[in-house]
Amino acid sequence: MKYNITKEFAEELDEHDALANYQQRFHFPVQKNGNKHIYFCGNSLGLQSKNTEEFVKQELDDWKSLGVEGHLHARKPWLPYHEFLSESYSKIIGSKVSEVVAMNTLSVNLHLMMVSFYRPNSKRFKIVIEADAFPSDIYAVESHIRHHGLEPSEALLKLHPRKGEVVIKTEDIISLINENSDEIALVMLGGVNYYTGQVFDMKEITRVSQDYGIMVGFDLAHAVGNISLSLHDWGVDFAVWCSYKYLNSGPGSVGGVFVHEKHHKSNLSRFAGWWGHDKESRFQMPDQFNPINTAEGWQLSNPPILSLAAVRASLLIFDEVGMEDLVRKSKKLTSYLVYLMQSLSSKRISVITPEARGCQISIRVKNGNKALFNEITNRGVIADWREPDVMRVAPVPLYNSYLDVYNFYKILEDIL
Repeated sequence: MKYNITKEFAEELDEHDALANYQQRFHFPVQKNGNKHIYFCGNSLGLQSKNTEEFVKQELDDWKSLGVEGHLHARKPWLPYHEFLSESYSKIIGSKVSEVVAMNTLSVNLHLMMVSFYRPNSKRFKIVIEADAFPSDIYAVESHIRHHGLEPSEALLKLHPRKGEVVIKTEDIISLINENSDEIALVMLGGVNYYTGQVFDMKEITRVSQDYGIMVGFDLAHAVGNISLSLHDWGVDFAVWCSYKYLNSGPGSVGGVFVHEKHHKSNLSRFAGWWGHDKESRFQMPDQFNPINTAEGWQLSNPPILSLAAVRASLLIFDEVGMEDLVRKSKKLTSYLVYLMQSLSSKRISVITPEARGCQISIRVKNGNKALFNEITNRGVIADWREPDVMRVAPVPLYNSYLDVYNFYKILEDIL
């Protein structure tokens, strides 16, 4: 598409946007002057959909009127409540319904998955991860390495971009795997790098790794609800995610797990809990753990229903829209934003996010000068800053408009 730098052009794009009306179904933070903020922070915390309150209130009302009987007799019974989310999740991540389960928070789930999928021995003991992975992922993998009596300095292979570059080339990832294939036990990457916004070639990375018998897992915190995924067809072993970014389920809300069906009946080690036990005999309170032969077998405890209600409220909107249309608009939004950023004459900023991306555009600020970020905040833009020198802006296709992108550009142009 050929873009131009006028407000009228942005308004014309919005007029032809099939998803434009979804913006009305979300609450936006409002400035002191009464105008809504330009909200470009869905990569950190998604906006609240207007149906969330209704969904959570329904469970509060059922709890008030039914007490413990709500487990079986609430309008959405609590006992199987997590199952109400599985089909929606399967569409978003490209899996079978049996391969997904809503449970815990992201780092907890990553630890649980590594218990099963990181089984080092004297020959295979190394883990591959991005050098600039989200710190929590680094902490998690290093703690598992130490738990097995190993040293991260020897067992952790960190991927770096080439000198003078920002993103990690797929061929460099493949090369590292090829060169260390006999020693790698696990490849554990973010689906989308939180800092640069780069989308990794998960399909190719999985294919090459598994040819060597290497387990593959992805942290999809910045990928789920953002990019097209086909985890089942790609053969990914496991994945974990949070639901409060692009999935708009509220701060700290329950995350999710994908476990490929090829592992459901395996003898993989796992930390067990009663909610992962066979449903038919769970309440007979047997001494012997008998796992459910789906991803649900990795559950530990019964989930928090109020949080799941907020997740369900958002996922129903994703069911309506579908990832195909969301991704299509996302590509147009970010291409438009990049075009506008590149039209600025200032050398104070540069876009570091590659073409393989989702909603997030990372803008590097010269000398890490945070004053620029502070000024766009003062002018009504909610984005975020990541040390040492990046502003992350994410025009989310579900609730952001082309006019939002244009207005952000005009604010930035004026400041620069």
